[in-house]
Amino acid sequence: MSILFDQIAFGPIKSRRFGLSLGINLLPLDNKICNFDCIYCECGWTDLKNVTNKFNNKTDILDAINVKLKGMKEDGVKPDAITFAGNGEPTMHPDFSEIIDGTIQLRNQYFPDVKLVVLSNATLIGNKDVFEALQKTDIKVLKLDAGTNELFRLIDQPRASKDISWYVEKLKDFHGELYIQTIFLTGLHNGKNVDNTSDAEVNAWLGHLKEIKPAHVMLYTIDREPPSGTIKKVSKEMLDTICSKVKDAGISAAVYS
Repeated sequence: MSILFDQIAFGPIKSRRFGLSLGINLLPLDNKICNFDCIYCECGWTDLKNVTNKFNNKTDILDAINVKLKGMKEDGVKPDAITFAGNGEPTMHPDFSEIIDGTIQLRNQYFPDVKLVVLSNATLIGNKDVFEALQKTDIKVLKLDAGTNELFRLIDQPRASKDISWYVEKLKDFHGELYIQTIFLTGLHNGKNVDNTSDAEVNAWLGHLKEIKPAHVMLYTIDREPPSGTIKKVSKEMLDTICSKVKDAGISAAVYS
């Protein structure tokens, strides 16, 4: 069963990664907009052909953030993070850069030391405005779900033709000022084997991490029912084993489960 966020500013909720987090959804409230169609996405499949509602209006977004932060300030509830996630890929919003600037101003007004976090699939980091907007945030969490191009395309099902080497090169442009998030899973999809926990796949993925040199790596597995019913989560022991390999490479890492 897919889960969609029905508010622009939601929560705050207790996040396993970011503490008490105020979530921000730039996408429609009743459908998903994304340039990936990940087989594990809790928001369900991407169906851009039947999208009727487009992105939330910039003014409405900043007004919703202002109302939430003002209310939290009055109630004495301080968030640990303001996190851009929601029903799809937040950087696809045409006003993403301006929304980040406006959110920073509101954050500084109410809670100056709260972290601004963006969860992104990294597809648009080659766009100058998107890249510069991400540079202004405190924590940018960018996706890298595989080591080989074949498995990357099978798991994330990107709409663009860019291969995984493009992503690695663009991720290197952050000069280590980024987090990498990777989901590990096994099973089948469209009759093809899906397993990014194999030694060959993990070693290829680890090779990319050594090039990117992220500040931190977040490892996790499926938490809710995925749209593809033939894939499954991996064990905590498997995640810990892979995490140890990342740490042995001198890179900060943790399992979030």
